[in-house]
Amino acid sequence: MSDGPAPILMYHAVATDPEEATRALSVTPEAFAAQMAVIGALGRTPVTTADLAARWRSGRPLPERPVLITFDDGYEGVHRHALPVLARHGFPATLFVSTGWIRGAYDTGGGPDTMLDWGQVRELAAAGVEIGGHSHTHPQLDQLDDAALRHELIHCKEIVSDALGSVPASFAYPFGYSSRRVRRAVRETGYGQALVVGNDLARRRQGPYALRRVTVRRGTGPEEFERLVEGRAITRNFAGDRALTKGYALVRRARQVRRKAIRSRV
Repeated sequence: MSDGPAPILMYHAVATDPEEATRALSVTPEAFAAQMAVIGALGRTPVTTADLAARWRSGRPLPERPVLITFDDGYEGVHRHALPVLARHGFPATLFVSTGWIRGAYDTGGGPDTMLDWGQVRELAAAGVEIGGHSHTHPQLDQLDDAALRHELIHCKEIVSDALGSVPASFAYPFGYSSRRVRRAVRETGYGQALVVGNDLARRRQGPYALRRVTVRRGTGPEEFERLVEGRAITRNFAGDRALTKGYALVRRARQVRRKAIRSRV
């Protein structure tokens, strides 16, 4: 049994011809099928986000060579293309839904591509896919005031609970952005664990509300994918991403300080 780091793979759309807005963070159905075959060939054991966090929280060891397969937003291709492959391998996964983007009664119309409907989300859940929260309208949560932040978290949770009859245990921050205030709000609104991006392996010491993931893109080739799953050369693969993330974080913090200053003068 394993108590070491775990790779958490972050997918978005699985599509042959995605919209331009989602192309870079999509994978083709053929690539996804090949990547799941690699996971099987490497002897990895997929677990859900809730299972990973529960084991680390309780001290129970993970299976040998664990891996997590996660999807953000709620694209229709997760049901059309990914679910049959997951079912063939018997792999569990986690889908984090932006509830305002899922087609149906709560749809805000903001989805950047063809999104799932609630019937498909229920079928995914019935097939063993953990359904987690990803906010309602997919904003940058650390840029919201407290009231708007809590609305995004609570409304998302209530909609998932109403649609599926079970309360979502896990959360993924839109864009991967969080802060101490956001993480505290996620915990206080009842989510048991949450995922950032970070492009690194997840480790118990990161804490249950800042578990890191690695990004799978349309340009992720077979050799790079195997390195990600095996935890090799991740720092080199994502060095540019980290520099951009740190730079943009400084810009966003400056914007937040400026907004607070403006509000205080009103």
